[in-house]
Amino acid sequence: MGVGWIDWLVCAAYLAIVVALAVGSMRGQRDNEDYFVGGRRMNWWAVGVSLFATSFSSISFLGLPQRGAYQDFSFYLTILTIPFVITPILWFLFVPLYVRLRVSSGYEYLRLRFGTATQRAGSLLYCGYALGWMGAMLYAIALTLQGVLHLTPAQYFWTLVGLGLFATAYTAAGGLRAVVWTDVLQAVTLVATVLLVLLLAVSGIEGGWSGLWRIGNAHGRFHMVHFYDPPWDGKNFTASDSFYTALAFGLFMYLPGYTVAQNMIQRYICSGGLREGRGVVLLSACVNAVMGFLFLLLGVAIFCYFSQAAGPGMPALSSEDQILPHFVSARAPGVGLVGLMLAGLFAAAMSTLDSGINGVASVIVYDWLKGRPLSLWVSRLMTVALGLAVIAAALAAPYLGENVINIINTIAGTLLGALMAVFLLGMFVPRANQPGALIGLAAGAACLVAVIVGTNIPKWWYGAFTTVPTFLVGAAASYLFAPPPPDARHAIWWSNSATASRDGTPEGVNSETTAPSDMKSKR
Repeated sequence: MGVGWIDWLVCAAYLAIVVALAVGSMRGQRDNEDYFVGGRRMNWWAVGVSLFATSFSSISFLGLPQRGAYQDFSFYLTILTIPFVITPILWFLFVPLYVRLRVSSGYEYLRLRFGTATQRAGSLLYCGYALGWMGAMLYAIALTLQGVLHLTPAQYFWTLVGLGLFATAYTAAGGLRAVVWTDVLQAVTLVATVLLVLLLAVSGIEGGWSGLWRIGNAHGRFHMVHFYDPPWDGKNFTASDSFYTALAFGLFMYLPGYTVAQNMIQRYICSGGLREGRGVVLLSACVNAVMGFLFLLLGVAIFCYFSQAAGPGMPALSSEDQILPHFVSARAPGVGLVGLMLAGLFAAAMSTLDSGINGVASVIVYDWLKGRPLSLWVSRLMTVALGLAVIAAALAAPYLGENVINIINTIAGTLLGALMAVFLLGMFVPRANQPGALIGLAAGAACLVAVIVGTNIPKWWYGAFTTVPTFLVGAAASYLFAPPPPDARHAIWWSNSATASRDGTPEGVNSETTAPSDMKSKR
């Protein structure tokens, strides 16, 4: 792909604005409450946009147009589970709980409900998930750029290291505030990219928008719901485009990440009150639905451009994920659009890295170093060390096997499902206790290993084989041990939930008494 000086200028301008936002975010930071949760006074709409940017990875940036161009709209069903399934669960269950208990790490809830051992088990599961996911993402984006820009091995190495260091540097400088505001910039970049490229594609289709609909509809590109006949046909559960597969992705791969991943929990609490936290969730869901639609539509438009009667036909590419970069470079070389697309690709990658690095650092501070006074510079150095660990994981990935990244992401993401089951145990099973929760986690992990080794079940169903056993075994095993202490009952979901005040603190309960002790010491 040819990249001209205008394209590099666009990229440089984008990166310069990111640096300026990071430096500006350093102002007014006094302690870790400011650094990791934005002092709980961040603008809720900015946090909502940031939540979208965090969930929209570089794989989505390339993968959604690829799905639209080579398959159809079936993946949009999975995206729609965010506003119609995941958002109500967050709205009524998880966000009120996190805000009411004023946690800084989501796994402080596990300490309040079960004990320190469960808290640390939960934080370890998240850290393993996050480091594997970030390493995979950095490796994937560097590999994509290598194919698109035809990088030499040395250029590939420095591109990977440079992206990792840049994301680490601005995250370490500005903390969560920098992450949120740079995510807003990254979201704006994504919107600008998809709209401009979509208009470019439609302008090259005979008949414009009507031509897009006619050609796309004729080739089944707008087909969204697939049921295979008969209903018990195995393809209903194994085909990547089936209705049940879309639900499995939403429930067992997306839902755990939204409910119990620290980088998401930080967004729900950093705006302050319950109303703001719910606003964050609702805004993010709306942006996800709109942007998912636009990126899939862009893929359909690219397909129509190449497949129309006067078109050149779909290109032969080494990877289908290269269809978006190929189209942009072929249709609009040297006018800055390639640079905007690269900036969008960088934005999708860095919004994933910055939130993950900051999330892991906050977990270490609140779950593992509780009670130790830490200066902001120590927190920043810890963030740098984590960024270097992510770069090392990305560099090691190609030496661990061809499909190791998919395996790591699948296992790590599925274990988040087991972690979500422990949260549900604490919220809805009053008899649940720490030994039962830990036994449930072990049962979920054992079931996952058995499924991976002994079956050919598609990975999008793995979460069902960790979430369900963890919950059921954990609930049953809890009856073999003493009930939880009375002071753990305020961490049950319906405890005081009906009387929660506007700022999320239950009526008649002093927020200072429910706040974790390490937070109170910092005020």
